[in-house]
Amino acid sequence: MEKLIVLGTGHALTTKCYNTCFALAEENKYILVDTGGGNGILGILEKADIPFSKIHNVFITHRHTDHVLGVLWIIRKISGLIRSGKYEGNLNFYGHAELIQNIQTLMEVTLDTNILQMIGKRIMLIPVADGQKESLDGLDFTFYDIHSTKAKQFGFTVKLKNGKTLTCMGDEPYNPLCRKYVENSDWLLGEAFCLYRDREIYKPYEKHHSTVKDTCELAAQLNIKNLVLWHTEDQNILDRQKLYIAEGKRYYSGNLYVPNDLDVLVL
Repeated sequence: MEKLIVLGTGHALTTKCYNTCFALAEENKYILVDTGGGNGILGILEKADIPFSKIHNVFITHRHTDHVLGVLWIIRKISGLIRSGKYEGNLNFYGHAELIQNIQTLMEVTLDTNILQMIGKRIMLIPVADGQKESLDGLDFTFYDIHSTKAKQFGFTVKLKNGKTLTCMGDEPYNPLCRKYVENSDWLLGEAFCLYRDREIYKPYEKHHSTVKDTCELAAQLNIKNLVLWHTEDQNILDRQKLYIAEGKRYYSGNLYVPNDLDVLVL
């Protein structure tokens, strides 16, 4: 049974929930997608009961702090396991070529030599191109350029072992150039910075983000069966799920999920 383990659901500056990131889990294998903005990722992974020794593949969408900085703490943690003989295999990081260079630079200016010596040996930095296909833990991924209006960013679509497709659009609005990757997906992971009614408060469009209404209308147009909304504000954290679902259901009739940190969705 394949599961999506929600590690964080907030945007970059949230304090009541962690930055949006997640894990795809199947049996005892875990693929991380983004890592949040700091060492909070270590505690989140422990709370989610994800063993560090079972993490071998990590995909990072783009270079923004709330997505990439947790990489350094995962490397520190797993490099220690490697040195102590408690980690088998390699730790692989995937991302577009520019991002991989960014991660390399971050490592060089922040990590000790004994960790840097593992790059290319046990810690692998693997660039992927637009449309490139890769098998991660037996799952077939297709990575694609989301045509970001800010920092270069990639998403992906993956064929799950149950035959369903899951598509991650990153944290920016959908670009029609990506239609072939997104349309008819069984699961779509989309950002919704705030409620449409609150757009004048949070200014999502100025930040190149979407509202609940926008992403739900998109999912309806593209025949999405299951829609997950996250990368949100946190001022209404206690009522967020109820409020977002109520607004979203006015525009989308499929299965709508607004998870909280550490929720688990069966795919």
